[in-house]
Amino acid sequence: MQDAETTLTVEKRTIDHIPVTERHGKARDLFTIWFGSNIMLLTVATGVVATAVYGLPVWAAVIALVVGHGLGGVVMALHAAQGPQMGVPQMLQTRAQFGSYGSLLVVVLVILMYVGFFASNMVLGGQAVSSLFGLDETTSIILIGLVSVVGAIVGYRMIHALTGLMSLVSGLVMALAFVWILLVNDLPSGVLHSDGATLAGFMGTVSLAALWQIAYAPYVSDYTRYMPRDTGVRPAFWATYAGAVLGSLFPMILGALVGAALPESDTVSGLQELTHGVGGLVIAVFGIGIACTNAMNLYCGALSTITVGQTLFPSWVPGAVARAVVSVFLFLGAVVMALAGKDDFLVNFTNFMLLLLCVLVPWTAVNLVDYYLLKHGEYDIDSLFERDGGRYGRFNPIAVGCYFLGILVQIPFLVTTKYTGPIGERLEYVDISWIVGLAVICPLYLFLMKRFSRFSGHRPVLEGASRAGIA
Repeated sequence: MQDAETTLTVEKRTIDHIPVTERHGKARDLFTIWFGSNIMLLTVATGVVATAVYGLPVWAAVIALVVGHGLGGVVMALHAAQGPQMGVPQMLQTRAQFGSYGSLLVVVLVILMYVGFFASNMVLGGQAVSSLFGLDETTSIILIGLVSVVGAIVGYRMIHALTGLMSLVSGLVMALAFVWILLVNDLPSGVLHSDGATLAGFMGTVSLAALWQIAYAPYVSDYTRYMPRDTGVRPAFWATYAGAVLGSLFPMILGALVGAALPESDTVSGLQELTHGVGGLVIAVFGIGIACTNAMNLYCGALSTITVGQTLFPSWVPGAVARAVVSVFLFLGAVVMALAGKDDFLVNFTNFMLLLLCVLVPWTAVNLVDYYLLKHGEYDIDSLFERDGGRYGRFNPIAVGCYFLGILVQIPFLVTTKYTGPIGERLEYVDISWIVGLAVICPLYLFLMKRFSRFSGHRPVLEGASRAGIA
């Protein structure tokens, strides 16, 4: 009873530092939150892209998904390991690299990302509710969003509890879906054909899978910041990596089967048809999974929005009410986006993901190099809450310059339906933009900060300053 009461208690904290006395949880909790939150319809829809949009045979799609998740998961899990050490949200920590005002650009882009994922999830969740209960699709989209708002308002413990439960329920239903598709219902003839693989389609799928993981990087620490400092870097890394990679890989393989069997169907109706006999259960559970994941998106979007507000108005002390109000406004913005893009969902979502990768890659490069190679996890926490940035200053021109350069170097390599760069065309539409971004910015930021750190705006650490170091 006490556990239930604790889970339903509204979280009081927002972006403030979590004291050691309030830390709780174990590394295994990180596995369940990322495993449970990834088993949902949007993950399945992303796997559909591999076969229905990129035209890969199932075997090639599976290999591409394994490679993409394997690589992207490393980047994502390295960010997760920062949370127990620092005890602050990921976007607040960005002030340590970019400066208090320099970080605002990245934070605003990340807020748009949260709203975009929230909207995408609402479209699929709305289709599921409409399919199961015969409700109007617009009404269904709004209902799915409202359920997620409740989770974001209650906060951290409720989200962990829900995803922990869904980790078990969704995992069992996903296994049931595979059994039904492969062993009970016969796949249409020719679905497991071996021809049609292209390098462009393979790399496009690798990029989508890698981005799926990297897109979690800006908020993965939001779900580890309450963990005890002695959780350790390695346990936090591996629990997060295993949960996120396994929880997203298998639903995407499921989606690849749907896309190969029924390329003209939408994700919900296609999955329901292939799992005929248990389709209602599969759609219902994966739809509930959407509500849980959207609660995470909205929660972190609210924290990032509050980070912007607290930067501009440092005397503001935001609490649970502020998180609730911000969550409602973000929800309303996502509803508009969802209703506007629902009719051409797969194409819009694919372009959104690939463009998102372009703006996230340079940020993750700067953050990881700074944390692991330059600061070795030691930061002045008090400075993160000062308007002038404390020892990190208002603006780090090296970090900001590397960020913009990281976007620019990727543009010639981009391959989307809206824009393809000149080098992307010469590479026969093989998208390696994110690889180029990481390869250029990681060593460049490391070199510039070591060589010209006096121009970064950072000041020496004051004696007695509070820090967060690697345990």
